[in-house]
Amino acid sequence: MPRPLLLVPLAALLACAHGQGLSREEAQARFTKLVDDYFGEAFAFEPSAGTAAGFHRYDSQLEDFGAPRVQAHVQKLHDCLDRAVALWTERVALPFDDLVDLEALESRIRADLLEWEKMGFRLQNPMTYTELPGTAVDLLLKRDFAPAAERLRSVTARLQRVPAVYAAGKANVKTPPREWTEVALRESAGALAYFQDSLEPWAREAAGSDMLALADFRRAANTAIASTQDWIHFLEKELKPRSTGSWAIGPAFFAEKLQTEEMISEPLDALLARGEAQLKEDREAFAQTAALIDPRKSPAQVFAAMQADHPSAKDLIPAVARSLEGVRQFVISKNLVTFPSDVRPKVEPTPPFLRGNSFASLDPPGPYETKATEAFYYVTPPEAGWDSKHVEEHLREFNTGLTAMTDVHEVYPGHFLQFLWSGQFPTKVRKLLGAHSNEEGWAHYAEQMVIEEGFADADPRIKLAQLEEALLRDCRYVVGIRLHTTTMTVEQGAERFVKECYQEPAIAQEEATRGTFDPTYLYYTYGKLMVYELRREYLSQKGGTLREFHDAFVRQGALPIRLVRKLLLDAR
Repeated sequence: MPRPLLLVPLAALLACAHGQGLSREEAQARFTKLVDDYFGEAFAFEPSAGTAAGFHRYDSQLEDFGAPRVQAHVQKLHDCLDRAVALWTERVALPFDDLVDLEALESRIRADLLEWEKMGFRLQNPMTYTELPGTAVDLLLKRDFAPAAERLRSVTARLQRVPAVYAAGKANVKTPPREWTEVALRESAGALAYFQDSLEPWAREAAGSDMLALADFRRAANTAIASTQDWIHFLEKELKPRSTGSWAIGPAFFAEKLQTEEMISEPLDALLARGEAQLKEDREAFAQTAALIDPRKSPAQVFAAMQADHPSAKDLIPAVARSLEGVRQFVISKNLVTFPSDVRPKVEPTPPFLRGNSFASLDPPGPYETKATEAFYYVTPPEAGWDSKHVEEHLREFNTGLTAMTDVHEVYPGHFLQFLWSGQFPTKVRKLLGAHSNEEGWAHYAEQMVIEEGFADADPRIKLAQLEEALLRDCRYVVGIRLHTTTMTVEQGAERFVKECYQEPAIAQEEATRGTFDPTYLYYTYGKLMVYELRREYLSQKGGTLREFHDAFVRQGALPIRLVRKLLLDAR
């Protein structure tokens, strides 16, 4: 990043030069006010994120992505950025921890401005408007943080605002890539089914004898259903024919996105070389491990045989649930990390409106949720309309070895363990800000780490699965960069997923498509490598056990790893 001090207005510099700096109390008060103002605006602009974080004063609101509100948001972000930059002139007055949080906050504000003022990447993506209504309503249904009757009123209020979401989408989305519109269409069908099938039974129970509240809900739900049907018609008949745009954000935006969101400043050519080298290294390890399992077969044949061991579509969710406890007991037996709680996640199907780009995911409660603290481990089942070949390719991703690795990544000691620590994150900034290279880097690191600690000793197929998961993330790494900074097509990207990372063709197509709207999904592999580098440095300087490092790492929240390094090594 450019040195923030260089951006300070001349008057501020002269004031400091004349010794008119703030006291520690004044500087901290200004920083606290900045933090509160930033998050207040962030959640006012994206109320569903406020609900997700556990701030329920936003429950009846829904995002407004119309041009006037976006412009007002950008103006407020600029005000926050000016105040953050000005605080750097008072750095001697702020404690070390506040300086780390200030650096994280300033970087996030710059990332927000990149998104909403410069790129408009989310505004131009029809998936933004497709996913939002179902997600915002589902947040109110699935956790009992308030009486059902109260939540019903909030559901009704959000449903009433659904037409405005789609109206903004129609105004904002011009010529998106074909891939975005196709995913949005698939997700819209799921959103429509969710509104038609899931809301009415819940609302009847929530309303009880309050027929007026139920009638208000039904009017709002019918409006949301009709507007969703109209949105689907728009996607199919109006947007799809003009979906001829490019997804590529280009090298400059790609580098700025990495810098502001992840604090990764490595030049793109060096970054790509690192990814290609890691892909080559993991392919060689994959071949060596496959040869140990069956030297008579090629690595692809060994992996294909392993994939045949998968649950049926009917048994998919129960099978994943059954697999979890063994993973948890291994982590505990090896004393790899502290478990702050004995709470378990609930294994459930991925909501229909979120199935366009996810096989499995963790949905934890927000860090400020105090009542309904359930965490959901979502697993995506095959869709009803798929042919048998597509169903089989999908289920092969849930073979025994890959399911174990997914459990490690999403639950123990991956994302769910991170959530269990969230109550101990020390500041508001660290509770609410997260970098993908930390969150996903830690979970991906956990996969390799448990193998190194003996998780696959009794079954080399699990190690092969771990390497396949590493190859998947390696391909995301290189394909993401090439899709957005070179002339690589989605089809060429999918080919690399098939040939170099052993993905089924249908899965490879979905993975490459994801790269068009998740440009920097290199953060899995890059983050894992950063965690390993920090681990080596920490244990070399401070000594201690692996568990002590892991506890120290996850205790800081999901700040960019560059800042976690400062905190763990006291790098002032």
